[in-house]
Amino acid sequence: MMDLFSQIEEPEREELKRLRKELEEANYKYYVLNMPTLSDREFDEKMHRLQALEAQYPDMFDPKSPTQHVGSDLAVSRQPSAVSKGFETVKHKYPMLSLANSYSREEIEDWVRKLPQGVEIVCELKYDGLSISLWYENGELVHALTRGDGTQGDDVIENIKTIPSIPRHLVGTPSTFELRGEVLLSWERFEALNKEREEQEEPLFANPRNAASGTLKLQDPKEVARRGLTVYLYYMLGEDLPGKTHYERLTTAREWGFPVSDAVKVCKNVDEVMAFIAYWDAERKNLPVATDGIVLKVNNLAQQEELGYTAKTPRWAIAYKFPAEKQLTLLKEITYQVGRTGVVTPVANLEPVQLSGTIVQRATLHNEDFIRSLDIRPGDRVWVEKGGEIIPKITGRELSAISRQLSDFSFPMTCPECGAKLVRVEGEAAWRCPNETGCPPQIKGKIEHFVSRKAMNIDGLGEETIDLLYRQGLLHNIADIYDLKAEDIAAQERFGEKSAQNILAGIEASKQVPWARVLFALGIRMVGETTAKKIARVYNTIDRLQWATAEQLCAIEDVGPQIAENIVAYFNDIRNLEILERLRQAGLQMEAGEAPEPFGHSDKLAGMSIVISGTFAQHSRDEYKAMIEAHGGKNVGSVSKKTSFILAGENMGPEKLKKAEALGVRLMSEEEFLDMINIVV
Repeated sequence: MMDLFSQIEEPEREELKRLRKELEEANYKYYVLNMPTLSDREFDEKMHRLQALEAQYPDMFDPKSPTQHVGSDLAVSRQPSAVSKGFETVKHKYPMLSLANSYSREEIEDWVRKLPQGVEIVCELKYDGLSISLWYENGELVHALTRGDGTQGDDVIENIKTIPSIPRHLVGTPSTFELRGEVLLSWERFEALNKEREEQEEPLFANPRNAASGTLKLQDPKEVARRGLTVYLYYMLGEDLPGKTHYERLTTAREWGFPVSDAVKVCKNVDEVMAFIAYWDAERKNLPVATDGIVLKVNNLAQQEELGYTAKTPRWAIAYKFPAEKQLTLLKEITYQVGRTGVVTPVANLEPVQLSGTIVQRATLHNEDFIRSLDIRPGDRVWVEKGGEIIPKITGRELSAISRQLSDFSFPMTCPECGAKLVRVEGEAAWRCPNETGCPPQIKGKIEHFVSRKAMNIDGLGEETIDLLYRQGLLHNIADIYDLKAEDIAAQERFGEKSAQNILAGIEASKQVPWARVLFALGIRMVGETTAKKIARVYNTIDRLQWATAEQLCAIEDVGPQIAENIVAYFNDIRNLEILERLRQAGLQMEAGEAPEPFGHSDKLAGMSIVISGTFAQHSRDEYKAMIEAHGGKNVGSVSKKTSFILAGENMGPEKLKKAEALGVRLMSEEEFLDMINIVV
């Protein structure tokens, strides 16, 4: 009999194990890679099922289960992440827990009614961003920690300092306190960032939350500042703080100059709570930032402490998640777009439908595999969803449709623009047009990439102008740009002598663009801006790069076999070599210039990993980073046994100092460092 019961239980035990694995993977992709694979609702449903199974089988308890800890944005939790390298990990003074989620207004009503009689509830918007913890000591911002695994997080203080609304210095506040909030990217900035990425044929961010998370973990504060993060703070912690309620502390934080949302209300009963939810369910669509629900918190801080916590969540707070917006509409036809690298992307053309205040008529279908996985074809009624995402996506078809076209879906085998036979590289999902020099979208796309701001930065040559000059036979490739004449440009419709001269001035100025950006501008597949810089440091002339082998290229940081093969293939194409020779003759920078004084060049720091911490009198942190690289060293963000020394300025971070002392890492002063590389102060 026992054997029979064991056999019955076995499938549920296997389900328990599978759910743990699925949820860990989903956490990693969401928090670390910023590539969510499950919707919030799907994740929560799987989590609730896992909790039920663990309660059913207590002998399978595991402290490492996803039910026992919050998701982690720490790269070290699984494996290194490109965006998370170099940040110092700091322990939270107070654990950063997640909130229990509910998708049912009835459940929210039950939660409110179960609270002690007369308890006030603060309702506030749940902003869809990245959690942040700001530490202030003696009026100074000393740490800005991501949630991490709830007990420790990455210190991203230099990136947080790029947000203008966050005070760096305060007067008249308690000696030590912490403020928590959400780092966000507005819809406007999100759309602009994705437009840039689309032009570069880089993967688009799914939603502002992922864009904000990816931005906050960048290593370049200047790029973080350019993207324009914002923040809303929602909770204050510490000893001897003013106010006995959560609402009073929010008011105090606002008075101190912190960005606190006005969409906050103290509710005295369940009717007021439900009215707040109903109002913002509609009004949130007019906000400049993404929200995905309402957070309810017990107002009285003493009552919060009395209610306490579970292993993962506070009992005195809960989140109501807005349902994802979706509509059923007709898939009229599937068209195909060709990008600058030849990738053919299917696009769904829809019967117009309104979602989140905008009319949706088109949605990407990604690739052939995606279409087949959903089993959709023209004539189907399909579900279009926006939810917390601004990019509309098709999530499925109406299964109860009475009639469907009988023919199976067939991806085109020839390019819709030039008729060339499409190819599909093994291991890739995309079909690609190989006709790089004869396919119009590829030709124009390469020219648009070449003149873009991060590449050659040629003003006046926008998408429409390039299209016009291409149709007039004046532009066939990037080298033709340097053969343009004023009279040819001025003769075009809507152009005159002044416009022509402005374009020619931009073309002339581009001849001073440094070698690393020229390399990026060439548009070699998968060679992005950062990768181009790293390649240019190793191969400081185009002639050296041209003869590099794939094996040699793979020795460069972040250059893998596929990128190396793409570079080798680029230089093996005689057509590219002819274009490069024309660019050389035009005067473009095909080699790295000498580093500007007083930095110089040497190998004195070769093989050294150096951490910079504190403030400096002689040079900026960015200048010191440039010096380290110019003299062969490597900049790293966190202290470890591999750290050669710390370039230590005033007000060095206490955590870095403590770790350096524990590991015996040398501290080097500004003067000692400059003397080491022979730079006169």
